[in-house]
Amino acid sequence: MIKIIADNKIPFLQSVLEPYASVTYLPGAITDADAVKDANALITRTRTKCNTTTLANSKVKMIATATIGFDHIDTEYCKNNHIEWTNAPGCNSGSVKQYIAATLATLATELNLELKNKTIGIVGVGNVGSKVADFAKAIGMKVLLNDPPRAEKEGSLDFVDLDELIEKSDIITFHVPLQREGKYKTYHLGNSNLFSRCKKEVVIINSSRGEIINNADLLAALNKGDVGNSVLDVWENEPDINPQLLDKTIIATPHIAGYSADGKANGTAMSVQAISRHFDFPLKEWYPKNIPSPENPEITIDAKDLSFQEVWTKAVLHTYPLKRDDQRLRKNPESFEQQRGSYPLRREFGAYTLLIKNGTEQLKECLHKMGFAHVQIN
Repeated sequence: MIKIIADNKIPFLQSVLEPYASVTYLPGAITDADAVKDANALITRTRTKCNTTTLANSKVKMIATATIGFDHIDTEYCKNNHIEWTNAPGCNSGSVKQYIAATLATLATELNLELKNKTIGIVGVGNVGSKVADFAKAIGMKVLLNDPPRAEKEGSLDFVDLDELIEKSDIITFHVPLQREGKYKTYHLGNSNLFSRCKKEVVIINSSRGEIINNADLLAALNKGDVGNSVLDVWENEPDINPQLLDKTIIATPHIAGYSADGKANGTAMSVQAISRHFDFPLKEWYPKNIPSPENPEITIDAKDLSFQEVWTKAVLHTYPLKRDDQRLRKNPESFEQQRGSYPLRREFGAYTLLIKNGTEQLKECLHKMGFAHVQIN
């Protein structure tokens, strides 16, 4: 029988593959060479390092990671040793969009910002960055896009270079993969040189990979006043994050931007389907059936005397009260990994129904563009 080692924090997975394979569930951080030596396949998250050390003496011929990122997989080693691997591109793009939406709503509330006509610079315009751009446009922000690989392939008409984005943006958010070398290197893309050229009140947001930003440089820039505020979901040296940087951030979370139940379901489904294609299991179109509903799926807002920003911030923060995650991390930063592993249920905008009193069709259309599929006006 096919033997599979699976990360025990991947949701909706247990009992799915068992009719067709022997599945052992282990914490990702301790899934090592000894654990995988007799396995034919791995289903992982980012904490399992799939490299020579782990795989050299194993029978593994298939790796499916239920994450967008795959820098924990030594792809060159896999290629040279005929190991197929897959990731889950776009699986949690809706979840990260919701995280950025809640971030913008929180910044608007806490910093008393009028976001309409503010400029947001989006570095990396793939699955996630594109959805963030759509949301930002829907709330009236000016949007600048930077994505050198796409600009080279598609032409520069829709994109700006990084220098222009830095100069003009009030908020800069990173949505790039981690590339340590090469033409499109992103390692430490956020560094002292970049920060020194930003607007003084700029807000830097990172929800991609911790190493995209040089954390020491960011802390120095915050202390110096080159950067106004920072929002960090990902950190260098996770889970051992810099306590001084934690204190300086306006929003800090433990690498959970993509952790909506919807995003997790997507990642698990893509992994199960990939494993099933490889081993010819009859689960090539499988998807979780019972994603839990949110606690309060109906959102009622009286739009009378409210601005558009007040309406959408109420709606977004109902779906995701982001400061709860921030407060948990600040209270117990040493439990970073535990907070990820036991993350509470979060559903994306599509799981909610918006009931808008004294609303207009124009407001309804704007909320639709933000991602709220179910909006009723009365």
